[in-house]
Amino acid sequence: MNLKLHIKIAVGYFFIVALLGVFMRMFQVVDISFNYKNILHAHSHIALLGWVYTALTTLIYKLFLSKKQLEKKYRMLFWSTQISIIGMLLTFLFTGYALISIIFSTLFLLNSYGFIWLFLKHTTSEQKQLNSYKIIRASLWFMVLSSVGPWVLGVIMNTLGSTSPWYRNAIYFYLHFQYNGWFLVAIIGILFSFFEKYSLSISKKQFILFYHLFISGVFLTFFLSVLWMKPNTFFYVFSGIGGIFQLVAFGVLGKMAFQNSNLLKSNLSKFEEYLLKTVGVLFIAKLLFQLLGAFPSIAEIISINIDFVIGYLHWIFLGVVSISLFMFLKHFKLMKLSKMSFSSYLIAFFLTEGLLFYKGIIVWKGFYLADNYYLLLFLASTVFLAAIIGMLFFQKWNK
Repeated sequence: MNLKLHIKIAVGYFFIVALLGVFMRMFQVVDISFNYKNILHAHSHIALLGWVYTALTTLIYKLFLSKKQLEKKYRMLFWSTQISIIGMLLTFLFTGYALISIIFSTLFLLNSYGFIWLFLKHTTSEQKQLNSYKIIRASLWFMVLSSVGPWVLGVIMNTLGSTSPWYRNAIYFYLHFQYNGWFLVAIIGILFSFFEKYSLSISKKQFILFYHLFISGVFLTFFLSVLWMKPNTFFYVFSGIGGIFQLVAFGVLGKMAFQNSNLLKSNLSKFEEYLLKTVGVLFIAKLLFQLLGAFPSIAEIISINIDFVIGYLHWIFLGVVSISLFMFLKHFKLMKLSKMSFSSYLIAFFLTEGLLFYKGIIVWKGFYLADNYYLLLFLASTVFLAAIIGMLFFQKWNK
């Protein structure tokens, strides 16, 4: 099984995501006669389901299933998934939400359920005792839970309409359990698999505390997604408790890593160590943003400011998730990553995040936006594109 090819395909999707992102930024710089919403739908679906899903499932297959003689089953599942992803890309671009794009989206969901079945059925009893298995299993169930959003979205559109608050909540439900459930929990599971590979010392008590705090936090922080409706005070309280749970859980995880710091350093290159520390800083910032969002005054500001929401989602996707994937793919020899291309990527990340949050603050305070703002955002996005082209080109030598 050529898993490196699968990762090249995943990075190829990331290139398409960046290209579509640049194209969207051009709309506010020059006149373009194309349906913006169609590009947005294609951009978001390929980002989550092309790049991240393909990279995560390839890593999980390598770590848990690659020695199980499942090549034929997995190959069929993989290519069926790619057909659904490419189908979504083309149909969302040229038809938007229509019957054919919904068919490809449904095919993707069925393929993702097939991957979960493969994982649960073919992992051994010994693997099921591992901490990494327990976390990966939880992440996959979060993936299933997130899929409730797309399933009910069609029902809501046909009954209540796209202007209904339930329509928005269904989208937020999907995004929350994709980003904070499936993506981030899976990344933590892969991190624990790395710990187990090098026999890091983690007590049962430490793991149980971390696991229950972090997983409970995923459920509780969902209430952040409905604060735009200004619900009962309990929703704010639950959101805050979830944020605190996850901060404490990260503290427990940090303690585990600190206790094994020498062993970690001996099994990581300097570059991989730098990537891991970068993710750690971005993850802490994400948890702090999350906790702040539980305060009513801040939740009200965020609910009417789309730039803060987009900036936060990009912080998770382009920062925490994507850089984590770079680190693990590099460490497990599935991807090559040059320091130059990553440096360009990091510069683009901070430039675009800075510009997004800058606009959010300007809108919040009622100030005037800089005349060249959209041009600067477009140029910063092209740096992303250049960085990912460099990564894709660099894979040529990853034999």
